[in-house]
Amino acid sequence: MGRRQEIADVKRLLGAGPLVTLTGPGGVGKTRLAVRVADSARASFGERVVFVGLADLREEKLLASTVAERMGVGDRSTRSPLDRIVDQFREQRVLLVLDNCEHLVEACAVFVDALLAECPHLVVLATSRQSLGVAAERVVPVTPLAVPEPDESADALVNYDAVQLFIERATAVVPSFEIDPENAADVIRLCKALDGLPLAIELAAVRLRSLSVRQLADRLDKRFTLLTRGNRGAPTRHETLRALIDWSYELCDAQERLLWARAAVFSGSFDLDAAEHVCSGDGLDRGAVLDLLDALLDKSILLREEHDGVARYRMLETVRQYGEDKLRAAGDMDTRRARHRDWYRRLTARFADESFGPDQVAWLTLFAAEHANLRGALDCCTTDPEGAAIGLRMFADIREYWLLSGHNTEGRLWANALLEVAAPDAPDRALALVFSGFLALIQGDAAAYAGALDDAIKLADAAGDERSRAYALHIQGYEALMGDESEKAAELFSSAAEHFRVLGDDAGDLWATYNYGLAIGRVGDLDRGRSVLSEAVDRYAARGEVFWRSWAIWSRAAAEYLHGDMEVARRACLDVLRIQRTVDDRVVIAFTLTVLAGCATHQSDPVRAARLLGAASTLWQALGASPANYVAFIEPMQRDIGLVTGAIGPQTAAEEFIAGAAMSFDDTLGYALGDGEPAEPEPAPVANPLTAREMQIAELVAQGMTNREIATQLVIAPARPTRTWSTSAPSSASPTARRSRRGWRRPGAPRRGERFRRAACGMVMKSLARIDSRFRAALASVETEPRGPWCEDSRWLDSSLRWWRPEPPPRPPNRWAATWNTTAAPPVARR
Repeated sequence: MGRRQEIADVKRLLGAGPLVTLTGPGGVGKTRLAVRVADSARASFGERVVFVGLADLREEKLLASTVAERMGVGDRSTRSPLDRIVDQFREQRVLLVLDNCEHLVEACAVFVDALLAECPHLVVLATSRQSLGVAAERVVPVTPLAVPEPDESADALVNYDAVQLFIERATAVVPSFEIDPENAADVIRLCKALDGLPLAIELAAVRLRSLSVRQLADRLDKRFTLLTRGNRGAPTRHETLRALIDWSYELCDAQERLLWARAAVFSGSFDLDAAEHVCSGDGLDRGAVLDLLDALLDKSILLREEHDGVARYRMLETVRQYGEDKLRAAGDMDTRRARHRDWYRRLTARFADESFGPDQVAWLTLFAAEHANLRGALDCCTTDPEGAAIGLRMFADIREYWLLSGHNTEGRLWANALLEVAAPDAPDRALALVFSGFLALIQGDAAAYAGALDDAIKLADAAGDERSRAYALHIQGYEALMGDESEKAAELFSSAAEHFRVLGDDAGDLWATYNYGLAIGRVGDLDRGRSVLSEAVDRYAARGEVFWRSWAIWSRAAAEYLHGDMEVARRACLDVLRIQRTVDDRVVIAFTLTVLAGCATHQSDPVRAARLLGAASTLWQALGASPANYVAFIEPMQRDIGLVTGAIGPQTAAEEFIAGAAMSFDDTLGYALGDGEPAEPEPAPVANPLTAREMQIAELVAQGMTNREIATQLVIAPARPTRTWSTSAPSSASPTARRSRRGWRRPGAPRRGERFRRAACGMVMKSLARIDSRFRAALASVETEPRGPWCEDSRWLDSSLRWWRPEPPPRPPNRWAATWNTTAAPPVARR
């Protein structure tokens, strides 16, 4: 409601500095103001606005990972989340909104300070109950909504934001409510008593269902009188809100209070099934939970939202913290946390049993919604060895979730935390080590991978744990395949598949089998590889599975691309992309685009190949990964890059690559699937500092023409072409002024003609700067060597793409000087 001036002020500050923090007490409206400011500032940031809510985050060590995930930065390398964010957004103008920083204020301050130091175009808008204390921070205290004075007329009340909010919330519970001369004074009294706090007004308005405005104001007056007894003045805003929540708590019956306190154990939102399990027992009947949830919704203690047809509930953070305090005071916190952990243990076990089938996407979607609660459950597991054993099983059961959601670093952090606490002989220790090692392997952390696998194999051998041993064999095969040791990989995958069949682990069997098909195809037995891969794809399809089926189809495409039929490979790639419109696994999409570009190269479509490579490069950079981690692809890609640049030339290849890199994700999928050429975005109009006539002259000056030649060209009197455009000449009409105007110029100003030469140079420099800016933005994934990308062998891509080099060299201070050779300007610069 309202806050137009605050929105304008904050937007102005966002344009003047890199960090603005909205501060104020809980319930004052910081989050809503931040959301409105971000929405209204989207155009200024080219729609690049990222909102990160931190209220549900309790672990400081996961702050950077959480922000990276929300910013779309992948997690497929060993580099820190901060480095990956910096690498992707160093040259981009982005507005990052960090909401609810107060409980992580120190971690947020360090993170924001480091981020702003490396990303000069990044702007951060934070909300917190206290400032971050970072250099260059602009602190904006968020004040309560404006309230009217006692003598205001009923008609004038609607001009006050606090009253507008009260009316909106009141009519939601009493549709016939309106302000009239009889209740105007009570509305004023009520809004002033609540000090204009939005959350307090919303909680109070709910009471109109059973009280009149006068009764409500009278009861609040009594409550605040008690609150200030023994103190001078009115209650503070914090005390006002606390008193109102106290009142809301007292108006609940005993069962409702119990559910309020117990539901505070959830992080983020929760559904009915979870509430029934976690909150029931010890005085609260399971069958009564639904009615009690409805009662708390009615009292605005809970908020309702819907995900995929399922109702979920959550509390505002201030209300949740109040309930948590009550739960802790009752001595019931440990019991409820244990029940919360046990519920999510059951959920992860069901994921392991049921996600390998037609409900896979639904399970992955559910866990995305439950991620905050999953963190809370795993955190509870780290408190003792018995809990850690439960946590290790939970970690292993949702291995596909860690992979597909991109939470690789977080998965490894939880695994390490649990392994430190768990007993040396914990039942699932070896299996957790295997999957932790796999996450390390795909991130390129060879040392961590080797250590985890060695420990896992020793534990599995000692305990006779055949399942962990089978998965260890499979992961070792995966390492061999990545290193282009195909014969070794085929042997390991074959052995792992045999173990899985004996154990009756169909998921493990298929995972090893399709990788075995790719490996033997790489060895040279392509027909056998085709047969194995086709069988694996068919088995996946029969089960309704989509995640690993995409990888199996991609493996078929890769085998054909490396050694077989390009058309078969192309069709397989398109099948993967069609499936991924539902699953959205960005890693397999990046691999697929890379192979599809190779297919286009060998099917005489080098323009399409260059554009697909550009699109793939953007995706690889966002993932923080590189296809060069898979040795088998290095030589074929270098070969294809040479073919593309040889066919259409380095300049055209660069232009198509830039166009592909600039495409949105949806446009990339559409282009790759042949849905049509993505529409070219309309360029934003650039303000021209020259008039139309000055522009004509500047262009002619830029061609090297003299004043007389310009005058002839524009049919202007010879003596006047450069003189008549001086807008600073005296405007007096006196004879003296007219006589002096001919030779007049400001002291120190350039002489005739020079002004326009400078204007022309300025125009050219601005144009080149705009070209340079667009070139840098499109080639955000480019890193070059000193020899320059436009070298004789035309392999500009080989030395230019960051995603092609997992460990890029340091950026030189003067990028252009180090990038382009001094004998010839690059094609883009020449244009």
